[in-house]
Amino acid sequence: MTIAKTTYGRRSFLKSTALAGGGMMLGFSWLASCKPTPEQLIKMPKEWFKINGFLKIGENGLVTIMSPNPEIGQNVKTSMPMIVAEELDVDWNDVLVEQAPLNTAIFTRQLAGGSQSIRAGWEGLRMAGATARRMLQEAAAQAWQVPVGEITTEAGVLHHKSSGKSAGYGEVASAAAKIPVPKEVTLKQLKDFKIIGTSRKNVDGLNLVTGKPLFGLDYHRDGMLIAMITHPPAFGLKLKSFDASEAKTMPGIKDVFTIKTYEEGYTKTAFDNNAFNELVVVVGNTTWETMNAKKALKIEWEPSPDTTTEMNLFGRTMAVHFPAGLENTDTHKVKMAEQSTKKGKVVRKDGDPEAAFKKAAKIVERSYTCPFLAHNTMEPMNFFAHVTADKAELAGPVQTPEIMEGSVAARLNLPLEKVDIQMTRMGGGFGRRLYGHYLTEVAVISQKMQAPIKLVYTREDDMTNGIYRPSYEAHYRAALDSDNNLIGFEVRTGGVPESPLFANRFPAGSVDNYLAEDWTVDSNITVGAFRAPRSNFIAGAEQSFLDEVAEAAGKDPIDFRLELLKRAQDDPVGKDNDYDAERYAGVLELVRKKSNWENESPNVYRGVSAYFCHNSYVAQVLDMVMENDKPTVQKVYCAIDCGIVVNPDAATNLAEGGVVDGIGHAMYSGLTFKNGVPQQNNFDKYRLIRHSEAPKSIEVHFVQSDIDPTGLGEPPFPPIMGALANALYKATGQRHYHQPFVSERRVMG
Repeated sequence: MTIAKTTYGRRSFLKSTALAGGGMMLGFSWLASCKPTPEQLIKMPKEWFKINGFLKIGENGLVTIMSPNPEIGQNVKTSMPMIVAEELDVDWNDVLVEQAPLNTAIFTRQLAGGSQSIRAGWEGLRMAGATARRMLQEAAAQAWQVPVGEITTEAGVLHHKSSGKSAGYGEVASAAAKIPVPKEVTLKQLKDFKIIGTSRKNVDGLNLVTGKPLFGLDYHRDGMLIAMITHPPAFGLKLKSFDASEAKTMPGIKDVFTIKTYEEGYTKTAFDNNAFNELVVVVGNTTWETMNAKKALKIEWEPSPDTTTEMNLFGRTMAVHFPAGLENTDTHKVKMAEQSTKKGKVVRKDGDPEAAFKKAAKIVERSYTCPFLAHNTMEPMNFFAHVTADKAELAGPVQTPEIMEGSVAARLNLPLEKVDIQMTRMGGGFGRRLYGHYLTEVAVISQKMQAPIKLVYTREDDMTNGIYRPSYEAHYRAALDSDNNLIGFEVRTGGVPESPLFANRFPAGSVDNYLAEDWTVDSNITVGAFRAPRSNFIAGAEQSFLDEVAEAAGKDPIDFRLELLKRAQDDPVGKDNDYDAERYAGVLELVRKKSNWENESPNVYRGVSAYFCHNSYVAQVLDMVMENDKPTVQKVYCAIDCGIVVNPDAATNLAEGGVVDGIGHAMYSGLTFKNGVPQQNNFDKYRLIRHSEAPKSIEVHFVQSDIDPTGLGEPPFPPIMGALANALYKATGQRHYHQPFVSERRVMG
């Protein structure tokens, strides 16, 4: 039995009885269930720490559960209400789910990012349901004059077995709303779960397949105008002048003007990141008319100066340098290659790596690279705003609505409570919609036009506007003794303009002599979070290298990893290792069993990879065959330890999507620059995976666990790149070191 207190410090549940037609509405603070350390309370801002939501019970027994977090395709709009419904002990068929609006007075941490929605909300969501259930039990106990401990619940019905009395939740909801919020509640034991751990269909499924308006691009308001922007064609340029005389005379065009997204002196947050602050805006009646007018603009650009901008990164002020000049991919490669040969900043050092390499019987040394990547969400950037003198209404797809509410309020000089953001479903995000500059842009445009505005980016606008996955390089060295034991390991890694290093992740902790260094190259190309930030490169590089070291040692690649993990479990090196070696080994053992690793089929070439990120562990085996001399992914086995799985079908879908996405980016995708100009600005030049190139089959297995849920949207994505590279080597005899792999033409034909 788990007893959970319903308050934490001064934060407490909120209750309202104001429901038309009777019933019960319960607001609750999800932070109340968290278990923060004093250090976390000091370091973490409130908006990242607490989460709020509410549920309504109608007099007819129907329960409406609000889903507060943005829905980006990860299915939290179904999974989060499932957790509430479980503890409420209601029949899932009697549950309605609504997307909650942004409301910082009631909700916090309304964020889709970092694979944290379920993990951060788990205990609080359970408490919300359990608290409502307890209040219903107390209302029934009072009505029947019996002890509350004798009241049981099942599928939305209250029972008193000895008297034979029963009542539906709706019958006592009004009375329950008058019950004081209990100081503590009893949570269900895992063995009693009836909803959590079972597959439930996406609550938006029918609307999605029947084309109902759910997305930002579907949003419409009477009298709404369409706005589009033009930004400099190259990083390192800014607006000098423009001539809109022709554009203004074109049919349907209302105005052409410039805006500054952020005023001078404004300290940006981490999610205010934008490449070009001054934009030319075209406003018209329709998208087509506005697009045509954009083409008629005559604009002059000039070089941007070398600048340093202050940003507030979660309470820490950081100076970000944007050098002047027009950058090139070839120059980036030269700079990264130079850096990889120099000593970097030492982030971690165990033992004496220099001595280990001097006495090594064998040394393996390799370098890996990857290009910039664009997010390429299927739904282009868009947002609606209607700004008047005393308020701002916004609606559209964004991953960080609560944070952007503050940015918009600051830019419009409005009180926070005068900014209202409604969340639509998102047609993809992958980190791109964490950065909400386009909300601020549309708000400024609406304010100037004094009209409701929908801002729409073209595909080219978004692909050339930055917020990319950085370009990375990693250099590895491994030292083996005469018995083929790993005695030394070094990683020196960096990128343009950030490093992907995780110094305390595996194989740190499993090698006596270990060195991790990093470096960076400044750039004026704006970057940001991309699905599984930093891990999306370093996992594939690390896992490819470990396979090559295993081969040099004459060991099976899974046995080699398990040998290292056993050392990390039994006698770890250092104290800062950020992974659980037993759980890490567990997914490798599971994928070995499920893939029947030791009995490889003839003409099937297998690669393995395993990685820890976002608090979860994933191991994958990729089976490849040669068809007409072309490597083809036949099947992927995926083993995942993400704690308790709330909705198995949805979790499987997330894993499958991560696998396909990872294979596609590793094999085909890349963004290059010439004189600051992105060379790929639409899908005719930027290669994504095609249906025929996806695995023919993906088999997903979850470790049975009683650990609270951890991340799942991102963890299956990074390791598959290593499994792919390792299978390609088995199939073709050629190692792959540089993404996209298709560029290494000898293999791909």
